Parts: sequence; structure tokens; C-alpha cells
Amino acid sequence: MQDRLHILEDLNMLYIRQMALSLEDTELQRKLDHEIRMREGACKLLAACSQREQALEATKSLLVCNSRILSYMGELQRRKEAQVLGKTGRRPSDSGPPAERSPCRGRVCISDLRIPLMWKDTEYFKNKGDLHRWAVFLLLQLGEDIQDTEMVLVDRTLTDISFQTSLLFTEAGPDFELRLELYGACVEEEGALAGAPKRLATKLSSSLGRSSGRRVRASLESTGGSGSSPILLPTPAVGGPRYHLLAHTTLTLAAVQDGFRTHDLTLTSHEENPTWLPLYGSVCCRLVAQPLCMTQPIASGSLRVQQAGERRDWARVHGVLKGTNLFCYRQPEDADAGKEPLFTIAINKETRVRAGELEQSAGRPFTLSISNQYGEDELRHTLQTESRGALQSWMEALWQLFFDMSQWKQCCDEIMKIETPAPRKPPQVLAKQGSLYHEMVLSEPVAPGGPGEGLLLQDNAVSAEIRALLSYYSDR
Repeated sequence: MQDRLHILEDLNMLYIRQMALSLEDTELQRKLDHEIRMREGACKLLAACSQREQALEATKSLLVCNSRILSYMGELQRRKEAQVLGKTGRRPSDSGPPAERSPCRGRVCISDLRIPLMWKDTEYFKNKGDLHRWAVFLLLQLGEDIQDTEMVLVDRTLTDISFQTSLLFTEAGPDFELRLELYGACVEEEGALAGAPKRLATKLSSSLGRSSGRRVRASLESTGGSGSSPILLPTPAVGGPRYHLLAHTTLTLAAVQDGFRTHDLTLTSHEENPTWLPLYGSVCCRLVAQPLCMTQPIASGSLRVQQAGERRDWARVHGVLKGTNLFCYRQPEDADAGKEPLFTIAINKETRVRAGELEQSAGRPFTLSISNQYGEDELRHTLQTESRGALQSWMEALWQLFFDMSQWKQCCDEIMKIETPAPRKPPQVLAKQGSLYHEMVLSEPVAPGGPGEGLLLQDNAVSAEIRALLSYYSDR
């Protein structure tokens, strides 16, 4: 049965590659091949893992790779259907009527992710019950772009799950849907002798001597809770850890705000579920967006501007339409050098633009007026272009900007700050811990009956249970 599944999986991957080749989409094909190789590497790493942390990271990588492959498969299918139906998927012409316009793309960044926990008072304040741990991470998808956070270990000592990763999605439209999925795997308690019975703790402390044994026993009793859980040596896991979907939510443009905000989570597990994690039911984050119309020039060129209140004086400037302003520079080099403009004309959702007659005789100026209302006062600027074609280009750029503002809404009020996410650090693998036997230093023999006689670990003084326990932790 397993061999049949592998054959079907190989045929499926071959079909995906052939579909990408037929579409001649080299970028999507490159992404797909990369994820397939990463998936194969994650499977090999998972089979060779000897430590729990490594297995958790490998399983997480495998889950992310599978999600990306499925996303790319869906995108390939959509493009193939469009090709069969004769659709090119090309952006509608910007010169068409406003109903056919397409809004500009933008960048969406989510950071400061925090998920509060809701522990019982007996667990958090009184520190009672078995100490369970979960390995959790977030999977975020916007369109075909899938990203993940770092893995975090959670237990009852934490009041919330905090992710330090900032995730940036560079190809988003105003109708974006950012899906957040919280995955978790219950980690069996593997702390230093956690849950050891008091009988074993007493034997081990007496065999290590008075001072050392006192410290070890205190550590055992503090980490083991009630000490009633029996020691269960772990059985080798064939399939590795298993992550479960704990909660999810979808964020849209309405959730964008230049600040910290709380959003509801949909929980998918209950308290009777073995993988249940006591989530409060909300996620806190900072979700910001930057439309390209706010960060990149939309139009530029030579203009003559008559400022408000001046009927005869015209200033020849180099205009740059960017964001909510029309910057007027003395010359194009000043704009490239980042110098301060001569003056700035505000362009916002309340700005009114009116063009002069397009069919004018030769030698007559082609003009448009930009009006802004400030209380009861109206500030009007008149712009003059060199040709009818230049006037049409400026009018089209302004109408497109107004359309982008109507779609991106609050994101066009001012530029929201997006910090470039730092490169992801590779997961740190915990150093292999030796047993207490390997950590002890015996500098010289101790005479029988001397004060250090308890430091001698003699086989006849250590029971089979303790030897098995020490051997287990020395192999970790």
C-alpha cells in the first residue's frame, strides 16, 4: 500500500512539472521545483532525526512545503484553465472606462504577533497538574504566497505566545485575504528527569552524596510536580511529531491599521481533545499596507503652474505625482537627488480636478485645474501642459490615483511604515545533554568511610532502574 502511494505521488509531481512546462512559466516552475526539493530533504531529515527538536522542525518544514506545493498546484490549474478558455489573464487597459480599471498592487506586512493563553488558576498560579508542552507556529497565506513563523515551545509558565517574526507580502491587492493558521504539536515531557518518582529521586540523591544529592533532589521535586507520573521511556516515533490545526482567522483590508490591534480567532479544538491548547480566542498584531501609488511615482513631466491668487505669473517646473502630493521641482535632477521641491500641491480624496478643452487650436495652452477645500477657503492651482497628449496622460494618472485611493481606503491617508524583515535565523539545536554521571569529576579515589564516600557510583549501590535512567539521559 505504501509503495502504491509513493507511485501515485511521483506521478502527481510529474504531472505538475509537465503543466508548468506547458505554460512556459519559468518563475512558477522554479518555485515549484524548489519546494519539491525542500520537501524531499525534509522527509530525509525527518527519517534521520534523533532529537525531538530536530523532528519538530523537520515536520514543520514538511507541512510548509506541502502547503506551498498545493498553492502552486492551484495557481497552475487556474492558469491552465485560463489558457484553455482563451483568457490571457492580462490586466485590463488603464485607458478604459473607470469600471474596468485595476487598482495598483501593494505590500502587506504583519508583525508583533501575539496570541494570549487562558490557563486555569490551578495550573498557572498554583502550578498543579502535569506539565505539558506544545510546539506551535503560525502559517500565513496571501494568494499563492505562503510564509511561516518560527517555532515556539509553550507551557503553563507563559501567558501568551509571542512570535518575533515580521512577514512581508509584496504582491497584494486591496481585496487581499490574509489567512492565519495556528498549528501545534503536543510535546511529551522530556525535561531532566521530569516526573521521576520520589523513590528514584531518593536513591539517586543518596548515591550522589549529601550536597550534590540535595540539589538534584530539589530539582527533581520542583520539575516533577507531584511526582506521581511513572517514567516512560519514549518509543521511537516512525512518522515523527504531528501538528494539528488549533485556530485560524482571515484578515482583510478592514483590519489594516498603523498600530497594535486585536482580532478574533476561530478555535478548532476543545478541552477534551488531546492536542487542546488553552487559547483565549484572539490574536494581537500590527497589520500595515503600502500601496504602490503611495511609494512610487505615478506620473512625471514638464509643467507650467499658476499658483492660487496669481493671474499672470507661471512657474515652469518638473512635476512628480506620488502618493497624496504633486511635487513641483525646479528641474528633473532635483527630484532624482531627493532635494526639497519648490512647492507641493495636495492630492487627496476630496481634491477636485477639471480639465480644459482638449480640442484647442494650435498655440493655445492645454490646462487643468486642481482645487482643494480648506474650511471655507478654496485653494486652486492651474497646470499647463505642452500638448494634448500630455494633458491626457496627466488626467489619466490623476483618475487612476483617485481610483486607487477609493480601493485602498485608509492606506492612502498617509504612508504606513514598513520595516524590512530581518533574515530568518536557522533554528537552534539544543546541545546534547549528558547524564549526571558524565558531568561529575572524580579527581581522586575516596577512602572507604571518608566524607566523600557518597560520590562513588558503584554498580552494587545503584539499582537497575537508576542505571536505565542514566543511560537514557546520556544517550540524548
